[in-house]
Amino acid sequence: MSILVTGSIAVDHIMVFRDRFRNHILPDKVHMLNVAFHVPSLRKSYGGCGANIAYNLCQLGADPLLLGTVGQDFGSYAGWLDRHGVRRDHVLELADAYTAQAFITTDLDDNQITAFHPGAMDRAHEARLDGVADALRVAIVSPNGKRAMQEYAAELKTRDVELVVDPGQGLPMFERDELRELIEGASLYVVNDYEWSLTREKTGWDVEEITARVGAVVVTRGERGSQILEKESVRDVAAVPAGSVVDPTGCGDAYRAGLLYGRAQGLDLDAACRIGSLMGALKVSVEGPQGLDLESGAFAERYAAEFGAPLP
Repeated sequence: MSILVTGSIAVDHIMVFRDRFRNHILPDKVHMLNVAFHVPSLRKSYGGCGANIAYNLCQLGADPLLLGTVGQDFGSYAGWLDRHGVRRDHVLELADAYTAQAFITTDLDDNQITAFHPGAMDRAHEARLDGVADALRVAIVSPNGKRAMQEYAAELKTRDVELVVDPGQGLPMFERDELRELIEGASLYVVNDYEWSLTREKTGWDVEEITARVGAVVVTRGERGSQILEKESVRDVAAVPAGSVVDPTGCGDAYRAGLLYGRAQGLDLDAACRIGSLMGALKVSVEGPQGLDLESGAFAERYAAEFGAPLP
């Protein structure tokens, strides 16, 4: 039984401006802005929520199916995924588009100016679910093109699969009724604490109304751990302290990989969330959303050390 991961596949170009934007942007001239920032350093990171989740599942020894779209420039990224065991059977390459890309410039005050080109991601619905013949245990709809998220969620709800819906940063795209339709009938609804507040505001549903419509809600809260909300209970899952904080980028995706892995192994939701917490802590200690490199058996050893019990 396989884990299906649907979501974005993207490339991040991260640049650092060794000064402060405020020293070069004149407030009374913003209506006619024309500035250039000298950025001597450039770091290219492979990312995208779908690819990040699939990558981290492979680090846990799983063999996920990644469903998404990329562009004509996918060559080097394809090689990266191949080297790390991420299958590309269901990754659709569009010859007339570019892979989704973000161009992020950060100044010395950690302010950021970002330009995002969705490229092939906006046509993710062209990567069809009906081409996935594998028996599925768990599937996730993570941030992607809006139409793809809607169509994937609707179809997966008709299949015998545990469906995890995670709108992430794509949540603002959905109007009230669209978000209600996306959520209702999901096995799990996974969001961070800000997105959880936004969900209630946009849907007009309170906690009881949402938990009546899904199997459970998992809310991630950073260093405060995560929370499981079900019809009759609310339970906290403690965060795992990170050895060092190097880069939080992709930490949420690593958590979701751990959660999916646990559920695919038949573990209860609390145990699956603990695996997610540990994956998040390990990820934050390395640079880049796909920077985690686990040796065989290393995760099980760390899990046993952290929780005082063997990995289920």
